[in-house]
Amino acid sequence: MIKKGTKVLILSGKDKKKEGEIIEIQRTNNRVKVKGINMVKKHIKTTKEKKGGIISKENFIHISNVAKIDEKKTKKIEAKK
Repeated sequence: MIKKGTKVLILSGKDKKKEGEIIEIQRTNNRVKVKGINMVKKHIKTTKEKKGGIISKENFIHISNVAKIDEKKTKKIEAKK
């Protein structure tokens, strides 16, 4: 089961073989947002409260493109090396 805060490995796309932590889940569309993965530029218009400009933020990727990382097994493998 994938939950918010779970460590995952990216299986496909421009960020293939990178690891990250799940920030948000869209269960209706089967998509997840992973910290530092699938970054996109967003143009924000200036308002009275906020300054405008170009910001980078994470975008959703399909849940089939991520795999859960089992931290217990990876620690054992690293210790053997």
